[in-house]
Amino acid sequence: MIAAVLDAATLEKLISAAVAAPSIHNSQPWHFTLVPRTATLEVRAAPERALPAIDPEGRALYISVGAAVLNLRLAAQDLGWAPEVTLLPDPGDPDLLAAVVLAQPAGAAPAVPARLREAIGQRHSQREPFTDQAVPTAVLTELAEAARAEDAWLYFPDSGERRRLLELTAEAERRSVTDPARSAESRSWIRGPGAAPYGIPPEALGPQDAAGRIPMRDYAGLRLAEHRAPAEFETDPCLAVLATRGDHPQDWLRAGLALEAVLLHATVHGVRATMLHQALEWSALRWEARDPERGPGVVHMLLRLGYGPEGAHTPRLGVSEVLDDGGLADGGQGGA
Repeated sequence: MIAAVLDAATLEKLISAAVAAPSIHNSQPWHFTLVPRTATLEVRAAPERALPAIDPEGRALYISVGAAVLNLRLAAQDLGWAPEVTLLPDPGDPDLLAAVVLAQPAGAAPAVPARLREAIGQRHSQREPFTDQAVPTAVLTELAEAARAEDAWLYFPDSGERRRLLELTAEAERRSVTDPARSAESRSWIRGPGAAPYGIPPEALGPQDAAGRIPMRDYAGLRLAEHRAPAEFETDPCLAVLATRGDHPQDWLRAGLALEAVLLHATVHGVRATMLHQALEWSALRWEARDPERGPGVVHMLLRLGYGPEGAHTPRLGVSEVLDDGGLADGGQGGA
C-alpha cells in the first residue's frame, strides 16, 4: 500500500484511532502535536487529566498513553506508513512520552488484519457479569503472544494464585473506598449527561458481585444510593496478569502498548475484558501481586476475561480537543 498523504482528514483518522485507547477512569491523559517538517506525531502527557491521589507516580497515566501509541502505530501502518516509534525521546521534555515518525516503507508495508483494525473502534471495558463459558486455550495463547511482541508478558494464574490476586484486589478496594482523597477522586470521574466527554457515565459502571468473589471497582464509594443492585458474576473468573521486566517509565509505556495489543486481540475473538487495577494503586499490594515462582518481574495490570453482554461505551474527547495540528487544518500538508 502506498502511504496516504498526511492531510487534515488523514490526521483525523490517526488521532481518532489513538484516542479510542483505554485509560484509567477514562481520563484520556494524552495530547498530540504534529511536526509537519519531519512527519512526526508527538504524544504528550496531559497532566490536567491526571489522577494524583490514585496515581501519584503517573504509572497508570503512562500505561494509558502507551495504549494510545499502539493504536496510533496500527492506524499509521494500516494507511501505508512504516511508523517508527521512539519512547521518551527527549529527557529534557518529560511530558513528551513518545514520538511516532510516519516513515515511508522500504518495501510493501505489512498489512494490518481487517479484524484487528476494526477492533480499535469496537474495544471497550466491560464491567458486567460474564458467563461461565471458558476462553479457549488457543485464544489465551494468542493474547500472550500479542503481549510478548511488545516486550511484555501475559500469564494466566492457576486457581490458588487467582484467589490470592482477588484477595489482594479486594483489600485494595477496601482501602480505596475508605480513603477520602481516593474515593472523592474516583467519584469525580463519574460523568452524567452533558458533562465533558471523558470520565465514566453511570451506565458503564456495572454492578458489584453479589457473592463477593470478584471485587469490582466501586466508583461511588460509600454512597449506597448511587450503587446498582448486586448481580451474580461468573463462579471461576479467567484472570490474566500483565507484567514487564522493569519498573521504569519506559516499562510503563511498554505495558500500555502490550495491554492494548492484548485487548484488541481479545476483541477480535469476542472476549470481553475488565481491568482490575486496584491492587496496583497501592505500592505494598503491587509488590505482593508478583508471583515469585515466575522470577523477577513487575505487574502492571490484572485482567478479567470472558464472555458476556457488550456493555456501555465511554465517551471520547474530539480530535480538535487533543491535537495541535501544526497548521494542517489550514490546508498545509506534511511529507511522509
